[in-house]
Amino acid sequence: MAIIWSRCLGGVHYEVRSAGNSLRLYTDGVFHSQYNPYRLITGHVWDLLMLPALFYPANKIKRVLVMGVAGGAVLHQLRQFVAPDEIIGVELNKQHVSIGRRFFDLNKAPIKLIEADAVSWLEGYQGEPFDMIIDDMFAEKDGEPVPVKEASVEWFVCMHRHLTDEGLIVRNFINRKALLKSAAIADAKTRANFKSIFQFTSQYNENFVAAYLKTAASAQQLRHRLCETPGLNPRLKTTRLRYSLKKLL
Repeated sequence: MAIIWSRCLGGVHYEVRSAGNSLRLYTDGVFHSQYNPYRLITGHVWDLLMLPALFYPANKIKRVLVMGVAGGAVLHQLRQFVAPDEIIGVELNKQHVSIGRRFFDLNKAPIKLIEADAVSWLEGYQGEPFDMIIDDMFAEKDGEPVPVKEASVEWFVCMHRHLTDEGLIVRNFINRKALLKSAAIADAKTRANFKSIFQFTSQYNENFVAAYLKTAASAQQLRHRLCETPGLNPRLKTTRLRYSLKKLL
């Protein structure tokens, strides 16, 4: 693996490394993102963040908000496999925004990058609702990722307020314990806002991704849509998509 760009800015060390046709972003040694324009399915957690959009029919997901962009792997996956009209990525780290535009092709429509605190941005947002909101916000502590915002009742109320009537929230968790403690599972009133909740995992990651849908859905629906989507059909040996799914509600 070759280092193609490296800087220490504000006491933080950033690196962009190449591995074959893939580019990887590291911040203080933590692996944040991977991008290969010829192989968008990575085998990493970004696949799991994108997958819940496939519970919905083609062209149903029109507007997507991604909070926590880094190198933007999931933005490219959404662009390719879901094709929404608008993908808004909100990222606090201005260096990640700059690196994403310079090295990771995040200037392509319909992607729109916003440098801001995503929590404050959404709390003050007054625009059109989103069909899909992805919460992938992490900071680093002692070289390990830590969530930026607790999955509290108040935070789910905020996200839910900006969803369409049949929208979904997707959140990345460090482990299953954190997922099960999230307000949309542990709090009955918050959970009542959703008709389906799924847990996504992969053998290549320790992360647990939860999808909270305001519409009824099934694993069969997801498999059917995957089979219809070029590059994601699990019946083909060339498909690199690997995931495990469990219905929690």
